[in-house]
Amino acid sequence: MEYPFTLIARSEEDTADIARSFVSGLVPGTVVVLNGNLGSGKTFFIKKALTRFGIESVNSPTFAIVNEYRGKCKIYHFDFYRIESSGELFDIGINDYFNDDDAITFIEWGELYEEILPNKRIEIKITINNDFSRKFEFSKK
Repeated sequence: MEYPFTLIARSEEDTADIARSFVSGLVPGTVVVLNGNLGSGKTFFIKKALTRFGIESVNSPTFAIVNEYRGKCKIYHFDFYRIESSGELFDIGINDYFNDDDAITFIEWGELYEEILPNKRIEIKITINNDFSRKFEFSKK
């Protein structure tokens, strides 16, 4: 698919299908940023996406800040929700993660620290519609 594009999910299975389809074209070195309100489905999307890499047990890194998974490739999964300053991210070596060309990096709540995100990235904005469906807006930076 060409960026930007928008997809609508009317069920969890739709979201799972979108997630699995989306990651089928990702290569190591890619950074994916997911933004959306609490409960919009960011972690669910990532959990379903990672099944494509043979990773079945995915936990939210809300308190750990980052989880690392190994499947068909290395995956970093960040959650910026509880981060209090960009300094915390630099303290854990965020740039080393961003520059790891052997890994795909997923970031939840990336809009909270957009100033530190790599210039080259894919962004997914998730919006909860009035009918509780989800709108996924995909763009490349």
